[in-house]
Amino acid sequence: MQEGTFSAPGYAAVTAVRQADVFAANCPTRQLLDRIADKWSVLILTTLGAQEMRFNALRRRIEGVSQKMLSQTLRALERDGLVERHVVASVPVRVSYTISPLGGELLEALQAMIAWAQTRMDAVALAQESYDKRMALVS
Repeated sequence: MQEGTFSAPGYAAVTAVRQADVFAANCPTRQLLDRIADKWSVLILTTLGAQEMRFNALRRRIEGVSQKMLSQTLRALERDGLVERHVVASVPVRVSYTISPLGGELLEALQAMIAWAQTRMDAVALAQESYDKRMALVS
């Protein structure tokens, strides 16, 4: 394997992005990571991964998301090719959203992170408790 590459499940070799580039504000990789690491994006993608949904159904399913934030995030995910918007010309107009094939690929990676979080939450809670105790002794 060529230097600067690493294996990724499902891919022969992926060229590593130089870390200095990822830290730059205008780096496309950083901009995409900012989008997909956003909590609303993750929740929307996992929800749409299960089924096509209309806007208000999404809003009801994802607790705490405002109408404005849901709209902005859906628009950004659609722009990035991760979500598809379907409009049916009827009265009233029906709009629904589905995850795109590209979004489905991303969802596979997100599911691994979600599984990690679910299985490691107890360890994280213990670490937080330990940290809080240490900080209480310092103050």
